[in-house]
Amino acid sequence: MDGTILSSIVAAERVWAQWAREHGVDVAAFLPTIHGVRSVDTIRRLDIAGLDAEAEAARITRREIEDVAGIEAIEGATQFLQSLPPQRWAIVTSAPRELALRRLSAAGVPVPPVIVTAEDVRQGKPAPDGFLVASARLGVRAGDCVVFEDSAAGIAAAEAAGAAVVVVTATHRHAISTPHIRIGGYGDLSASFGEDGSVELCRRG
Repeated sequence: MDGTILSSIVAAERVWAQWAREHGVDVAAFLPTIHGVRSVDTIRRLDIAGLDAEAEAARITRREIEDVAGIEAIEGATQFLQSLPPQRWAIVTSAPRELALRRLSAAGVPVPPVIVTAEDVRQGKPAPDGFLVASARLGVRAGDCVVFEDSAAGIAAAEAAGAAVVVVTATHRHAISTPHIRIGGYGDLSASFGEDGSVELCRRG
């Protein structure tokens, strides 16, 4: 979701930077580590003595729900998603459900029937759990899915699930090395549907 169909970088980094300063964490070094993974896992990795990771993650989530200024859809994402049958796509995000729905609403992005959030998995990205849960709920094999991802953790999770991967670079500040197809937005992307239920993605140009 974040960095893939909408951009929440400005809002997320605003909240996390404040939290980092409160806990004496180097903001510049810390912010690149927050994207694409669950908040509780980000905090646990810091291994700060006496800090309740789940309680801190809940505090951060409340702040992020309250602060959605600057959140917007990735170019062409809303139109592309609206062109897909709702039962054929899912959102898999490291965000808690309430925050995910708040950000999707702020960006004007449609919400599909299947949305897998932080609460739905035991292990977050880079583990493949979220994509495996989503494919099961869609009623297809993960290997028959295409995952759109932007973060290293998300890409690794999709690969581990056996899905095809398209890397969305719209919010990347630096080029990444990847063997996967890359797109800067969805404006040139379209989907066509076969009589057998298959979906073919096409990119103009």
